Amino acid sequence: MIKSTDSQTNRRTLMSEKTIFKRIIDKEIPATILYEDEQCLAFQDVSPQGPVHFLVIPKKEIPSVNEIEENDAALIGHLFCVIRKLAAEQGITETGYRVVTNCGPNACQTVPHLHYHIIGGRSMTWPPG
Repeated sequence: MIKSTDSQTNRRTLMSEKTIFKRIIDKEIPATILYEDEQCLAFQDVSPQGPVHFLVIPKKEIPSVNEIEENDAALIGHLFCVIRKLAAEQGITETGYRVVTNCGPNACQTVPHLHYHIIGGRSMTWPPG
């Protein structure tokens, strides 16, 4: 008998139910979409933490940074190219912006689907939390 590793079991458990982001990808839940292609989706955050706050998510269901695999490298690079493009369109490249991803419960990850928050349009402080 082949035994599952803890991470394999966790991934199956995390992905057994549709996340809110998967429901947005599937157009089951409305969102203010800023960008979409075959690999990713970007949309306005429903609880913005700044004048500009949007999320960029892969359409591939990756629960968190911990589950990114070597073959996801091109996808992750693409997400950051989309982030750069949308930051320019939103007018925050000159003043600056923050790209945030939370990984796990202690980091306050609430949706088990890899996502990047892009926040700008205001001055940020450090440390963040």
